[in-house]
Amino acid sequence: MQDYDLDVAILGAGTAGMAAYREAIKQTDRVALIDGGPLGTTCARVGCMPSKLLIAAADAVHEARHTTQFGVHVGDISVDGIAVMNRVRSERDRFVGFVNEAVNGFDSRHLIRQNATFLNDNTLALADGTRLTARTVIVATGSRPIIPPPFEAAGDRLIINDDVFDWTDLPRAAVVFGAGVIGLELGQALSRLGVRVHLFGLGNGVGPLSDPDLVAYARTTFAGEFSAHFDADTEIKRDGDEVVVSWTNRNDPSDAGEERFDYLLAATGRKPNLDKIGLENTSLVLDARGTPEIDPMSLRAKSSNEGVSSIFVTGDAAVDLPLLHEAADEGRIAGENAARYPEVYRRARRTPLGVVFSDPQIAVIGQGHAALTKAGVDFDFGEVSFEDQGRARVIGKNVGLLRVYGERDSGRLLGAEIIGPAAEHLAHLLAWTIESKLTVTEVLQRPFYHPVIEEGLRTALRNLAAALEFGPNPPLRCIDCGPGG
Repeated sequence: MQDYDLDVAILGAGTAGMAAYREAIKQTDRVALIDGGPLGTTCARVGCMPSKLLIAAADAVHEARHTTQFGVHVGDISVDGIAVMNRVRSERDRFVGFVNEAVNGFDSRHLIRQNATFLNDNTLALADGTRLTARTVIVATGSRPIIPPPFEAAGDRLIINDDVFDWTDLPRAAVVFGAGVIGLELGQALSRLGVRVHLFGLGNGVGPLSDPDLVAYARTTFAGEFSAHFDADTEIKRDGDEVVVSWTNRNDPSDAGEERFDYLLAATGRKPNLDKIGLENTSLVLDARGTPEIDPMSLRAKSSNEGVSSIFVTGDAAVDLPLLHEAADEGRIAGENAARYPEVYRRARRTPLGVVFSDPQIAVIGQGHAALTKAGVDFDFGEVSFEDQGRARVIGKNVGLLRVYGERDSGRLLGAEIIGPAAEHLAHLLAWTIESKLTVTEVLQRPFYHPVIEEGLRTALRNLAAALEFGPNPPLRCIDCGPGG
């Protein structure tokens, strides 16, 4: 048997890499965590945490400006952009500090602060010329924003979400390209904080939603708050310190114009950091983009040599969902398998769960409409509109639509899509329910308090039960009905 320097080499000290390290050292001390870039996860440095800090400020402004429906008048509202961004950066740095403390708390013998590239499946070249051999390698190199070539016309006024969180003040105007999670969250937040925002997308999509009726509802909702064009042809030019964008809506040629902005924010997706680590020198099967084929339940990459390899790919680098909890799960699986190699086990994955912290919030849980349709599942849906939902109307958050999907034969709950209030909380209830493989009848036997947003979920479940012929239709306009309804 070949004598390697290490049992496990982990490329990348982000969420997935840290989780892999913690799992691997349970089995072996011959581990290296290799990262030459800035420490701190994408989530803490430039992702979920700083974006939520900006959104929190935006929500505070929005709530203060919408108190009159309750008969409450608060006077003039002003936004101190410098103070807003000071808090964003300060709290961001605090979160990053916690992550850095965790990494620096690892055994110093295991941490190598250099970048590495593959020379072959089991040999890595470090930046200083040192070579290491490893029985297994875990690729957890993360991802980076995609910058389409036309955006380069904006020059130094082209930014990505990373740059937003280093601002010392808010700009006057920003154009946001991308109607996905990042574009929606940052575009709406900046608009609420007083920045003139235009958002442009392609294909009429909105975030992760796939149910055509929810997508249409979302387009109408967000376009009603700030300028949003979800399927537009655009031209980008630079004029002095301004970015000039002209557009024509593909679905409505009368929706055309030209505007000037201080910045162009590219929020058009992310790609895995796999192109500079020498994967071409390995035996892995790569597609045209240089992406390896990966078993999602073991995280092992496919090799041209007998079909299996000693390389595992995890986290954002695995081209799956760029979500922290998914990266942590994948890191644990990869760390366990790499340390136990050649014993490799496939692990069941948890119910998919994704949340967009827009207002109203968006969530997709389990199998969404598109996934069920593509898989040919015989399913039906139940829905509730939050526009007339009791608790939502009481608190003035009565905007949104929820659909739950169930299997026709068994009545088992399969998934849901939401745009509405408290979606982050409803999503967890639904994820736990789907994970438990409950039927719609079983879920309806669980307790629901009154009056709460969750009663809207019960209404949707009752409608689903009726659609699947497991129960009657609920009473109309019952304001969610009390316990005896």
